Amino acid sequence: MRIVLSPNPYRDKGLKAAQAAEKVLREAGVETCMCLPFDLEQSSVEVPGHLRFLPEEEALQGADMLVCFGGDGTILHAAKDAQNHGLPVLGVNLGSVGFMAELETSELALLAKLTQGKYRLEERMMLDVAVRREGKTIYRDLALNDAVITKGAVARIIDLDVKADGVLVGRFPGDGIIVSTPTGSTAYAMSAGGPIVEPTAENILVTPICPHALHARSFVLDRNRSVAVKMGKLTRKTAYLSVDGGKAFRLGSSDQVELHRSRSRAKLVRLTNRSFYTIVNQKLGRTDR
Repeated sequence: MRIVLSPNPYRDKGLKAAQAAEKVLREAGVETCMCLPFDLEQSSVEVPGHLRFLPEEEALQGADMLVCFGGDGTILHAAKDAQNHGLPVLGVNLGSVGFMAELETSELALLAKLTQGKYRLEERMMLDVAVRREGKTIYRDLALNDAVITKGAVARIIDLDVKADGVLVGRFPGDGIIVSTPTGSTAYAMSAGGPIVEPTAENILVTPICPHALHARSFVLDRNRSVAVKMGKLTRKTAYLSVDGGKAFRLGSSDQVELHRSRSRAKLVRLTNRSFYTIVNQKLGRTDR
């Protein structure tokens, strides 16, 4: 078994968690290697000099699993890279919330169970995202969490028409809109008032952001719907698209953002028997009374 470790040096100071995990895995007879999720050439962060890092493409080639260390943002980034190689991902939480992570740093000893096959794979729905302008596709991406369309910094609302299979769902003037998967229901969509959905469910969630309309509500659509979000006029306004919290893409007037269920699916490794509801209650600070 060959496992790639992908530490985030901004979250894992001195890569202590990654090295502890490497020790557990090697003692269990696992072949390991490390790669970094981003280039550190322009960064001031330091990593231990004795560690050797492979280029990500080389490390993932022929591997059986990717273990990444960080918050949900790190895991989101890793999941898309791993999906390109058909690899499952196991997340170790070093963030403040970490809904997608399977282990905390205090549970690294559980990694030894991987060699015994005592784990399961949980598949997650993803979304294909494209921007159409004057009949041409000018942008494509893949979302595990969400695609977010927001206004610029100037405090002017933007007008968005949302259609499902060509039928109008609603017109939403406001700060923007979030189109998310069930995995993304506990991210930005939840903060915007959207529903919490079991992450293994398959639906498309449409949640307006600060809508300037009394009728505006979050919609839960069938997984097979094709969703289209069309920009209204953006004269003296700006709007941006960000997929899974990535680099913002500037949208123009009458651009259309198209989303549908992807054939690609993320695979997350599960070692514990914690239920989704237990995780939600723990992460959101809710306790039994």
